[in-house]
Amino acid sequence: MKTTYSMNALSTINSCTIFLCISFFTHSLLSNTNNQQTDQYEQIMFDWTKTWAEVMHLVKEKHYKVSDPKKAMSRAIDAFLNTLDPHSNFLDPETYKGIIESTTGEFHGVGIMINNMRKTKDKFLTIVETIQDGPAEKAGLKQYDKIVEINGKPLEGMTTEQATTLLKGPKNSNVNLKIMREGTNELLSFTVVRDIVKEQQSLCFYIKSKDIYYLSLSMFAENSAIQLEQLLKKTNEKKCKGLILDLRNNSGGLLSSVIDIAGLFLEKESIVVETRTVDAEKTELYRTSRTPIESRKIPLVILINNYTASAAEILAGCLKVHAEKNSAKNSLLVFIVGTTTFGKGSVQEVIPVSQNSAIKLTTRLYFLPYNTLVQGIGIKPDITVERYTPPSEQMLWLSETYGHENTLENFIKIDDPKIKKETKQATPQKSSKPWDIKVQQMLTHDNQLKEAINIASLIANAQEHFPDLITNRTTSLAYLRANYITQDTIDIVQVTL
Repeated sequence: MKTTYSMNALSTINSCTIFLCISFFTHSLLSNTNNQQTDQYEQIMFDWTKTWAEVMHLVKEKHYKVSDPKKAMSRAIDAFLNTLDPHSNFLDPETYKGIIESTTGEFHGVGIMINNMRKTKDKFLTIVETIQDGPAEKAGLKQYDKIVEINGKPLEGMTTEQATTLLKGPKNSNVNLKIMREGTNELLSFTVVRDIVKEQQSLCFYIKSKDIYYLSLSMFAENSAIQLEQLLKKTNEKKCKGLILDLRNNSGGLLSSVIDIAGLFLEKESIVVETRTVDAEKTELYRTSRTPIESRKIPLVILINNYTASAAEILAGCLKVHAEKNSAKNSLLVFIVGTTTFGKGSVQEVIPVSQNSAIKLTTRLYFLPYNTLVQGIGIKPDITVERYTPPSEQMLWLSETYGHENTLENFIKIDDPKIKKETKQATPQKSSKPWDIKVQQMLTHDNQLKEAINIASLIANAQEHFPDLITNRTTSLAYLRANYITQDTIDIVQVTL
């Protein structure tokens, strides 16, 4: 059936089309004064403005009930930006206001670190870490819980920025969360009281038996480089055997902090990262600006995982590339252990637009030294070590209930008083422990950390007994691969006896 329009309708459509086209081409001419020819993108936009105007008019004239046109427009713009890449999106007035207030106002949060790399279509938001003594931890939320609802609003179709805005609010206000937890079939409900969140960006331990220092950075803040510098000076004073830098679950932070940290290890004016536009017309180099710490040649083992992203990937990748490519010029022994990082090598800008809104737009990609790409690839470890998680509470219960002879019905009891039997001590009540003590206890069961300690110790011992085999990163890796059993496939040949 052919659709017909009244003169008023056609007038409305044409007026809207003309307005959209003039607006688009005015901006195009202003930004491309040296290029009078319309490129393919501009032509497509021009052609579709009429269709868009027709759709808007037909909705107004024909739809049974247009209940929320603002929401419809917001979603339409967001859908357009989502087709460009996973990180570009539209920030509606509420979300944009929330972002501004979170950085300048007196709004408070729930104390969690989230997976910033989730997609809008994802039905949940993963808690990568709970912040020590924060509202979420006090309410009972745990690492790797998945938030599926915030104040009754499902997360499916919601951007990460929108979800973050909902989590924040005035001090002492409540936010209701529904979460999925591994080993639990039903959704769990929590009421979290928003409060000031004092985030612990770093935690340092000394592994006495192996003479190795451990530093965890959950994000890069202004004081991160200062903390690491103090630790490097301490390692020099104590002449320890190695340093482990834990960047697992670190989704980024201040690029300036990463450059300062790189400057502790690399020569002054070393390239840390380069950002480029799509046509490489606009590039920007970021270099170290300080003199490195004079230190002994001790192994630096960097722990990474799939939640290591953005600025954290820049640091790990930059140090790895420099140690690899400049092995003849420096004695930097860097080893990457864990699993491949997330692979986010793009830069986003938040650009205000009309209607008190903004767009978050991917404008550049970043490259590590020697044209090394991270986007979609990530940083691959030298030694792959998958994380083995401790058994869940359900598995522990099964083990205790069914995993011993004395749990069986009618098991044989020995009543002879002459036979000594182990007596089970009463389990003391669990006390509320400080966050750093909890982390310390978790690390004692961390298989990836144990492997990092083994690698640092192996290199340190080789430096003492076989120094000619540990002259740089390349020779050290060859030594490791010859003497260390990794999680790679083992070449096993059957022997006939």
